[in-house]
Amino acid sequence: MTNDIPAYMAHVGTAARAAATRMAAAPTAAKNTALRALARRLREAVEPLQAANALDLGAARANGLAEPMVDRLKLKPAVIETVAEGCEQIAAMPDPIGEITGVKRRPSGISVGQMRVPLGVFGMIYESRPNVTIEAASLAIKSGNACILRGGSEALQSNLALWKLVQAALLEAGLPAEAVQLVETTDRAAVGRLIAMPEYVDVIIPRGGKGLIERISAEARVPVIKHLDGNCHVFVDAEVDLELAVTVTDNAKTQKYSPCNAAESLLVHAAQAAAFLPRIGERFAAKGVEMRCCPRAKAVLAAVPGATVVDATETDWSTEYLAPIISIKVVDSLDEAIAHVNRYGSHHTDAILTTNHPNAMRFLREVDSASVMVNASTRFADGFEYGLGAEIGISTDKFHARGPVGLEGLTSMKWIVLGQGEVRT
Repeated sequence: MTNDIPAYMAHVGTAARAAATRMAAAPTAAKNTALRALARRLREAVEPLQAANALDLGAARANGLAEPMVDRLKLKPAVIETVAEGCEQIAAMPDPIGEITGVKRRPSGISVGQMRVPLGVFGMIYESRPNVTIEAASLAIKSGNACILRGGSEALQSNLALWKLVQAALLEAGLPAEAVQLVETTDRAAVGRLIAMPEYVDVIIPRGGKGLIERISAEARVPVIKHLDGNCHVFVDAEVDLELAVTVTDNAKTQKYSPCNAAESLLVHAAQAAAFLPRIGERFAAKGVEMRCCPRAKAVLAAVPGATVVDATETDWSTEYLAPIISIKVVDSLDEAIAHVNRYGSHHTDAILTTNHPNAMRFLREVDSASVMVNASTRFADGFEYGLGAEIGISTDKFHARGPVGLEGLTSMKWIVLGQGEVRT
């Protein structure tokens, strides 16, 4: 360790760039060996990992960290088993690196296609949950990248213990230990350097609260894969299976309040307001969900026993609550619903509940979000649920990755040309 942050980060960056070159050429078998070795080492190290984690938990409580945040820090045996299983699942997935697609023969005689290659070096900046250390490391290994990890200061001892297991697993497989590096200082200046080293880092992935992501996005000198908000909508169309609509809407909002893919806004077609709103209102009232309503929605929901119904403000339509609160608006058409979602939403995940196929197709085409769904809960917007094996984050950008970012999101395509001595005339 050193107090000279620029020199320290340059050393880390140089090592990462060198490791990335080796990882790009690493055989699939070696990468899978490292992942399985990591899974084994995690299971063997439950007690020492929990001992390191106890140091973080003690410091967090001593510093007055809120109990929900302390809970996120916990490395329970079940959490360790989950990330170990995740490593094995990623090892079992096809290796995307080197895949050649779309090869077409041109009139000149050359064949042109694309090959999937690693991005190179990515920086991951995250808060709280130490399991992210393993998720990021395992995806980096399989995708043939090197990564520089900077976890939250509140999880430093846990992250250090996990990182040492990653490096041991890499060495066991004959891969460079520097393919996964953890920034060992809690000095915030290290983050400033990490996001401003284009000579060493190809992309930054922040994972945490809105404040962290806004800062990274504003100050980074390398591309950032990010999302700021998860203001997700459910639209109940004029033609709909009411039973399905109640079940899916309830799940989208209340299955878990804190994730970015939980529904925060409910739009209901005027044709269904009288039938649908009392039923969903009863569900929300029973679970203590506050409903912030437009005048038409309030007129119906105010009659629901035990319901907490208040007037929505303009701000409510664009708010990500991450809490048992939902905004509710009655709309007169599919056009109005789509316009509302595109204006107030965060381009994360939005769903239509309908039995009208043309309306479903219009919603899919015209809603400008990373994930758009028909008759399914927004809570499915997740790399694991999408079959990506794991995700390193969710992107609401339109370049380079959009939606849940898995293995392929950590790669790019380069053009390849296959010839037999052709020359251009």
